[in-house]
Amino acid sequence: MRNVIGVILGGGRGARLYPLTRYRSKPAVPIGGKYRLIDIPISNCIHSGIDKIFVLTQFNSASLNRHVSATYRFDSFFGGFVEILAAEQTMEETDWYQGTADAVRKQLRRIQARQGHEVLILSGDHLYRMDYRAFVDDHRRRSADVSIAVKPVRREEASSLGILQVDERSRIVAFREKPQTEAELDELELPEAPGADPEARFLASMGIYLFEPQVLTSLLLGIEEDDFGRHLIPAAIEKLNVFAHAFDGYWEDIGTISAFYRANIRLTDLEPVFQFHRPDAPIFTHQRFLAGSRIDDCRMDRVIVGEGCSLREAEVEQSVIGVRSQVGAGARIFQSVVMGADYYETREDCERNRARGLPDVGIGSGSVIHHAIVDKNARIGEGVIISNDARIQEADADGHVIREGIVVVPKDAVIPNGTRI
Repeated sequence: MRNVIGVILGGGRGARLYPLTRYRSKPAVPIGGKYRLIDIPISNCIHSGIDKIFVLTQFNSASLNRHVSATYRFDSFFGGFVEILAAEQTMEETDWYQGTADAVRKQLRRIQARQGHEVLILSGDHLYRMDYRAFVDDHRRRSADVSIAVKPVRREEASSLGILQVDERSRIVAFREKPQTEAELDELELPEAPGADPEARFLASMGIYLFEPQVLTSLLLGIEEDDFGRHLIPAAIEKLNVFAHAFDGYWEDIGTISAFYRANIRLTDLEPVFQFHRPDAPIFTHQRFLAGSRIDDCRMDRVIVGEGCSLREAEVEQSVIGVRSQVGAGARIFQSVVMGADYYETREDCERNRARGLPDVGIGSGSVIHHAIVDKNARIGEGVIISNDARIQEADADGHVIREGIVVVPKDAVIPNGTRI
C-alpha cells in the first residue's frame, strides 16, 4: 500500500455550501464539533497504509493549507507526507484548474515523480469510512486499468450521481453522469438490489478512482476535457478494462447546506451511522491542547460538545457544539450546529467590544437557536431568536442567509441583541 499515491481533490468554489465556503474551501469546512472534512480522506488513507498523499487546492485554500501543514507531519525517516499542491501559473500553463481531471493533469509531473504503482483519486468533501486495501487488492487481482468504488443508491438519489452498469465480472459496461429522465433511469436500473437496501437498485460512482499510472497519464494527455465523471471515465469505459468495487457502508457527499446539516445532526443519534472515533481507526485532526469543556447546570440530550467550551444554565438537544463555544445563561439550542470559535476573547476584549455595541463571541444569554447552523466566531447577542418560524426556504439578509429552510449565520457575523430570524 505504500506504493499507492493518494491524490485528494480540494474541489471548486463550493457555491452550494455558501456561506460556509465564503472564507474557506469545501474540505476545510468544520464538521462534528472539532474536525474538518479533509480529515476524512486523509485518515482513511493513513489507516489503509497509504502515506504519500497530495492535496490539490485552488479556491480559498489558506485555512486548508494551514490545517494540513499543522496536523499531518510524518516521520522524516519513514518517507510519508501530506503535501499541498496549489494551482499555480507556469511557463506552460497560466490558467487555474478547469475541473477535477484538469487539476490532476496540471500536477501530473509531481505525481509521476513519486513513481507510485497506482494512483488513488479521492474527493475532499465526502463523509465515509473505507479501507482502501480491499479496493487496491481487487484492482490488482483483476489486472484492471481503472477501478471505481461504487455504492447502491435509490432512484431519488440517482439523478445527482454518476450511475453505471456492470457485467457478471464487475466490469463496467455503461456509465451515465447524473441521468435526469425517467427513461435514462429505467435503462440503468438493476433488476434487484445488490446491497442490503431492497430499494437501492442503482450503482453510483463514489468519485473514488484507482488508476494505473500509465493509464492515467494517457487519458489526461489524450483527452482535452477537464472532468473525471463527465469526460475521462466514460472514455476509459469505452476502450479500457474498468472495474467496479462495491461498497455498502455509509457515504455522504457533503455538497449542499442540507447535506452538511443532516450529516452533523445524524452524528448525535444514539447509534450514529458514522462515528468519528473507533479504537482501531480514529479520525485524525489538529491537536489544539484545549482544556475540557465546562458544563454548569445544563440540561443536555444527544449533544456533541467539543473541547474548550463553556455552557452555563443552558438547554441543548440534538445539536453539535464546536470547540471554544461560549453559551450564555438561559440559552436554548435545538437541532443546530454551532461551530464554535477560533480564539478566546479576554475580559478586556469583551469590555472593549461591548462599548462598541458588539456582543461577545458565542451564544448570548436567553437566546434560542433552532434548526440552524452558526459558523465560527459568530456573535449572537442576548435574547436572539433564530427559528425560521415562517418556513422561508431561500433568503439573503444582513447577518444571515437561509438555504433549504436552514438558517445559516456566517463566520464572523454579528446578530444584535433581541433580533428575531
